[in-house]
Formats: sequence, C-alpha cells, structure tokens
Amino acid sequence: MAIEIERKFLVTGDAWKRATAGVLYRQGYLSTDKARTVRVRIAGERAFMTVKGLAAGIARPEFEYEIPLADAATLLETLCLKPLIEKRRYTLACKGLCWEVDEFLGDNLGLVVAEVELDSVEQAIALPEWIGKEVTDDARYFNSSLIAHPFCQW
Repeated sequence: MAIEIERKFLVTGDAWKRATAGVLYRQGYLSTDKARTVRVRIAGERAFMTVKGLAAGIARPEFEYEIPLADAATLLETLCLKPLIEKRRYTLACKGLCWEVDEFLGDNLGLVVAEVELDSVEQAIALPEWIGKEVTDDARYFNSSLIAHPFCQW
C-alpha cells in the first residue's frame, strides 16, 4: 500500500522564491469526505487522479495515477466541486529534503504553505529559515478544505 507521510508549514518571507521557477497547478475534488478524498490535478502539462484515505497522524494511504490531460480538464470543469484550487508550486531542495511550496491564487491568494514528504513518521527534519508555524494537523489548510472555506473568508 502507498503511504504518504507529510508535514505542512506556513511560509514566512519570500527568500525561498528566488531558488526556483514554479509550475501552475489547477485541481479539484470529486470527493472531500474525511475518510477518502479524490482529487483531479493538472500540473503544468501533466494530469493526475489521486485517492487519499483517512490520516493516522501525519501518515495516510495515497494512490496516484497519471491520466490524460484532456480527461483531467473535462473532470475539472464538469464534475469537480467548485471553486477549483489554483496555485503555483515551487520545488526546492533544502537541508537534504525536497520541499514543495504552494503559493495559492484565486480565492486563496495570500496563502503560502510548504510541505515536506518523509520516509518515516519519526524522521527528524531541519527546518529552512523561511518555515513558520506547523499546520499539519490544522484542517483549514487542507487543500480539500479550501474549497468550502477559502483563505479569503478567514
């Protein structure tokens, strides 16, 4: 079984941004049920469908499959819950880990979150200087939650 082990943090400042070019992401959800989310995502010129199960701490089952770009576009426009999530994702290598920084657009403009995937729940990490408060357990920051409660409404 595929397991995602991930921690999520708010980002402070913009020192991280000089290191990389971002990729535009558009994503929507077919299901935002707490026990299972089903996401459709277009990342640049590639598309994916992802199914995630219920989290146990920072770990949860995750299954991701590449799908045709045209199928993803149709799913986003016709079947996914609205509004869609739009963001620019930056990938940075820092302190031995791969960090993904999401700079949200649209109704979530102003929100910048960094995620790091880990090999184990116990893995220690050194935080980059641009990392702020940890929000791993705060459901408001789940992409699936930002549809019903966008950052602009907080």
